[in-house]
Amino acid sequence: MARVTIKSIAKDLGISHMTVSRALSNNPNVLKETRDAVQNRARELGYVKNAAAMAMRGDGAKIVGLVLPNIVNEFYARFANAMALACDAQSLQLVIHLTNDNMETEEQALERLREIQASCVVMVPAPGQANSKADHQGSMRIIELIRRRDSPTPNPAILVEDSPAIGAAVAHLAQAGHSRIAYIGADKSLSSGRGRLAAFLGGIQEAGLEAPGTLIRTGTPSFEMGRKNASDILASGSATALVCGGFEISNGALSAFMDHTGSDGSKPAFVGYGDPSFYKWVNGGVTTIRVPVVHLVECALTLISAPTPLEPILAQSFPAELVLR
Repeated sequence: MARVTIKSIAKDLGISHMTVSRALSNNPNVLKETRDAVQNRARELGYVKNAAAMAMRGDGAKIVGLVLPNIVNEFYARFANAMALACDAQSLQLVIHLTNDNMETEEQALERLREIQASCVVMVPAPGQANSKADHQGSMRIIELIRRRDSPTPNPAILVEDSPAIGAAVAHLAQAGHSRIAYIGADKSLSSGRGRLAAFLGGIQEAGLEAPGTLIRTGTPSFEMGRKNASDILASGSATALVCGGFEISNGALSAFMDHTGSDGSKPAFVGYGDPSFYKWVNGGVTTIRVPVVHLVECALTLISAPTPLEPILAQSFPAELVLR
C-alpha cells in the first residue's frame, strides 16, 4: 500500500497540496468546510505527519531526544516518565532511544535523532570515548545526564552530587559498629564510578577504618554484576556491611542479601543506591541513597529551553540524600 502524503490527499480531494498542509495545521485562513474535509479524509486514509519534515519547516512540536542505557532500571524509567510528562506540558515531542551502554548503539541513536532534526538530546553516555563523528552533532544540543564523558570540549551536564551521601552511609555503618564494610560499584571507565568509589574510600578514611582491599568490587554495572559480587562477599563472610554504588548493582546485591542467612541467622547491613518503590517494604525498609529525579528533570527542561548556546563546561549538580530505614 502506497504511503499517504499531503500531495496524495490533495489529488484525492482536487485541491492544492498547500491547502491540505494548512488545513492539517488548523490554519484559520482555510475555510472550515475545507479543513473538515481534509482532516476527515486524512483520518480515513491513515495519514501520519512527517515529524522530520515538520521540524525542518519549523512547524509542529520541537523534537527532543532522550538516550538511556535501559528502562529496566527504575531510576531511568522514572526519569523517562517524568521527562515525557514535562515535555508534553511544553509541547515538546520526546523520542527515546536505548543503548544498553553500547557505544555503537549510542552513535546510531544520535545519528537517527540528527536525521529527524532533534534540537536537543539528554543522554547518559555509554562507557568509552565517542568517535569524531559522534562528537560533531552540528546544531543538535547534547546534555549529559548522571555521567560525564571526558572530552576536550565537554558537553553541558546534569549530575548528582552523591559524595556526601555515600560518606554519610559509611559513617552511619561505622557508628553502628561495622569495621569491615564492602563496596560494589561501577568501574573507573565511568565518571560516576570513579566519583562514587572515591567518596566511599574517603568515608572509610574519615571513619578511621582500614581500606577494605578485596571487599571493593567494581565492574560494568548490571543486576547480575551486583548479585554475583554480593554473593561472593556474603559467602566469604568477610564483611559485616555493604554499600552499593549504582542503581542496578544495588538491586542485584539486594537480591543476594535476601537469599542469604549467616550461620548465626544474621544478615549483614545493607545500603542501597537509588530508591525504588519496593525499598520501603523489604525487611522493614532498605537504607539507601536517594537521587533527586524531579530536580534533574526540571534542570533538563531548563537547559533544553535555554535560547542561547550553552557553555560547554556548564555542569549542574544536585545533592543525593541518605535515607535511613
